[in-house]
Amino acid sequence: MKNTLLAIGFAIIFLTMQSWSVIPGEKTIAVGSQPQISTDNKGVIRIVFGREDKIFCATSIDKGVTFSQAVLVAQVPKMHLGMSRGPQLASSNNYSVITAQDESGNIHWYKLDHLSNQWKTMGIINDLKGSAPEGLMGIAADKNDNFYAVWLDTRAGGGNNIFFSSLANKAGNWSKNRLVYRSPDKLVCGCCKPNIAVRGSEVAIMFRNWLNGSRDLYLLKSLNAGASFTAAQKIGMDTWKLNGCPMDGGGLAIDASSAIRTTWQRKGMVYFCEPGQPEINIGKGRNCSISEGGSNTVLNFQNNDTVKVVSLKNKNEIAVGNGGFLKSIVLPDNKILCVWEQDNQIKFKKI
Repeated sequence: MKNTLLAIGFAIIFLTMQSWSVIPGEKTIAVGSQPQISTDNKGVIRIVFGREDKIFCATSIDKGVTFSQAVLVAQVPKMHLGMSRGPQLASSNNYSVITAQDESGNIHWYKLDHLSNQWKTMGIINDLKGSAPEGLMGIAADKNDNFYAVWLDTRAGGGNNIFFSSLANKAGNWSKNRLVYRSPDKLVCGCCKPNIAVRGSEVAIMFRNWLNGSRDLYLLKSLNAGASFTAAQKIGMDTWKLNGCPMDGGGLAIDASSAIRTTWQRKGMVYFCEPGQPEINIGKGRNCSISEGGSNTVLNFQNNDTVKVVSLKNKNEIAVGNGGFLKSIVLPDNKILCVWEQDNQIKFKKI
């Protein structure tokens, strides 16, 4: 009964959301695609993106008002790029980490020392060569220079399943790769990016399963920094029977109260959902993600060629611009910094 009332309450809120017109002021960083955004403990913002087989990073030290000229981080021959396959980024106190996958199935990683401001090539994360050919993964960091990675890996046999590794503070190598979920049907959805989020010692992983013909989202949770995970839990009440590839892994965040919040797409509709509760229909869209900051949660998605954000705090839907693959962070002043791709250019805007 409580969950039903909560779902009804959210539905009423979203039906009465204000719809804002596009706000002018978007700026261009560089030519590229598939941007990712992060902020470190000191508030320095970084945007990473790909261009052919090269990785670039641009930095802002003025809360996203301006960005530096993008610097070349590395070149990865035959790098995956497009459809959520591209460089991933996470930042912490003293370091930032970028990962990128090549078509032969290797996960390359690069580390930035915030003091020297120099990127360093570190090697390969997957400890079995060629085990990650699909090119879909997520990374996250806590506030103490511990990093976490999840990806689609084929070494368990039968297709892609969910593998995990972590990088402890000051360690030079990632931990032994671990299979943390294998579908009873032998494989998970091989075209949807798995997501990972962390807050303190709490780690959450979300992935799109392929179970009994359904392509639903599932959650794994750890309370001991990834040493062990709970059994996989289905997210949402409905199901999606689909003989095809959604190519949409959604987004995952953990808020200040340690509540897990998710967004994802089903049948062309974007949903917001907390584990164990009914999903809430946000509207038509795809390529959704989520960001968390302060007391606000922001959903990012694309509807046709318009990228939009929905602020759960203010109950506003805001059209950001034209293009796709929108990502955002919530700034300390509760403004939202958005980055997306449009006509092979990386755009950003504060709203």
